[in-house]
Amino acid sequence: MNNKTNYMKLVPVMLCFFAMGFVDLVGIASNYVKADLGLDDAVANVFPSMVFFWFLIFSVPTGMLMNRIGRKNTVLLSLVVTVVSLVLPLLGDGFYVMLASFCLLGIGNALMQTSLNPLISTVLRGGNLASTLTFGQFVKAIASFLAPYLAMWGATSVIPTLGYDWKVLFLIYLVVGVISAVLLFLTPIEEEKTAGKASGFGDCFRLLGKPIVLLSFLGIMCHVGIDVGTNTTAPKLLIERLGMTLNEAAFATSLYFIFRTLGCLTGSFFLRVMNNKTFFTISVVMMALSMIGMFFGTSKAVLYAAIALVGYGNSNIFSIVFSQALQSEPEKQNEVSGLMIMGLFGGTVFPLVMGFASDAVGQAGAVAVMAVGVVYLFSYVTKVKQ
Repeated sequence: MNNKTNYMKLVPVMLCFFAMGFVDLVGIASNYVKADLGLDDAVANVFPSMVFFWFLIFSVPTGMLMNRIGRKNTVLLSLVVTVVSLVLPLLGDGFYVMLASFCLLGIGNALMQTSLNPLISTVLRGGNLASTLTFGQFVKAIASFLAPYLAMWGATSVIPTLGYDWKVLFLIYLVVGVISAVLLFLTPIEEEKTAGKASGFGDCFRLLGKPIVLLSFLGIMCHVGIDVGTNTTAPKLLIERLGMTLNEAAFATSLYFIFRTLGCLTGSFFLRVMNNKTFFTISVVMMALSMIGMFFGTSKAVLYAAIALVGYGNSNIFSIVFSQALQSEPEKQNEVSGLMIMGLFGGTVFPLVMGFASDAVGQAGAVAVMAVGVVYLFSYVTKVKQ
């Protein structure tokens, strides 16, 4: 009965993973904002960069906050911030309004990713963490791949009763965010109190002195950099090399998330029956092949195949790396979680560098930047246990 109760508590938690996926709307949204405001790549890439900048600032403090107010309350706070971020674009469409929206979306997501992943271990109490985290990423990916379709529907359909264009995406996700917050609030989750003195900043950052924690942190940076990079660059590749319009090319973002979703769904099974190191290696090889395809490809078939490969390959990297770090320090999971989510700052570093590279030499330059991250993930293979 207790097991059944715990799994029932996973339902609202998994809905929160769906809300976590809202952050991935920044890829397609930044392309529409670029078109609406007439921006170049370097300026347009500031939007996804600003979303992930806040992971650098808020992740470790959130790990400390969890020790004080609990994991569930921290997730609830993150949902409130996320809901506010989704309201702003419905009130205006200027550069600074969108920038403020994306910043709040990043802050809310930093709070959510830091607290929601450890909340899973609280609910499961000894269950298969890597597999369940991967299933959570599957739920998150559903929100991610729906975003481009919702934006395209809003941009190409007449919605006279609402008066919105592609930004109807924000309205739909706003409703889901409110529902997620209410259901989680109503779900009782017992948390163990933190033993001893709460960790300070110094205690948290000293954990980076442990090789597995530092290498996992860098691995998360590369994973997210490739994720956000593909999210924003895939449509631009199709526009540059195939002459597609933005609405046509937006399918590339959906294709990426469709295969990332498929990867998460199948990965939750493979991680139960297959050696983690083997599965991680296969995933990185797929990503390497995708970089080659995106760098040299000039046909729709090759580019679509490359985007699908990186979507599937990158889908389970986060769960494996995150669980390796979390299980290496069982007494400091909140702090380790904060450090790992700080690694999502890679979503700021990669798009900024990719924006300058693509302005200089075209989208192949952006792909070359992502390829550096893939090379690092190859070096991480030896650190994966099981």
